[in-house]
Amino acid sequence: MPKSGSHLVLQILQGIAQIAPFRYVDHKPLRTITAEGRKRTEKEIFRDLKALKSGAIGWGYLTAKPEYVQFFNDHPEIISLFVYRDPRDRLISSIFYAVDIYKGHAQHQYYSSIPMEERIKTEILGRDLDGLEHLPNIYNHYARYLGWLNCPPVLCLPFEDLIKKQEQSLEKILDHIENGPFKIPTSREKAMAVIKASIQPKKSPTFREGKTGKWRDYFNEEHKRLFKDVAGDLLIKLGYEENNDW
Repeated sequence: MPKSGSHLVLQILQGIAQIAPFRYVDHKPLRTITAEGRKRTEKEIFRDLKALKSGAIGWGYLTAKPEYVQFFNDHPEIISLFVYRDPRDRLISSIFYAVDIYKGHAQHQYYSSIPMEERIKTEILGRDLDGLEHLPNIYNHYARYLGWLNCPPVLCLPFEDLIKKQEQSLEKILDHIENGPFKIPTSREKAMAVIKASIQPKKSPTFREGKTGKWRDYFNEEHKRLFKDVAGDLLIKLGYEENNDW
């Protein structure tokens, strides 16, 4: 998902490319929407997916449309990862990205004109405008990606685990790579050391803090109420809360 640690994942993949015969492909991410705001067609997206060559590493932001999920179910030889993030932290990160990092963001001008409290409300409730500025509410935004959680060939990892349970997460990724016939031609100890050395968050062009749980510094009681009303059981479904009493 966007704003969920994609550059951290890229650094992990760069590390993997050093200990296995994969070719790291440094190209623009696969997107469902162009930088100009045009929604790309399924034909264009499938063309990109099918263009991946053996041993190549690709990355991008792909929603879990049934057709895309089926593609990965039909191609288990593609080693696939999906990284998601606590929706509360993701929306805070998205706001700072739009305001401070990417001035061309569709919400930059609007967010720059309102206080933080209103920005958070907008991220939760959405912004129903035509064209580039349309913003889905927090539940609908996540609903577009939830299908990956039920796609067996795809390893799903919370961004928070990549930060707080890094060793376990890297072990899961290496196990996932070796689930098929391919085996990494180096010891697990060396593989872990190389990948850890490749993780340098501050080298990411979109790095801000890289922390988890920062939403608590910004949410007020109204934000919590609105989030619960709009998101329903989303946090429970994703494993971030056991109930709505937070």
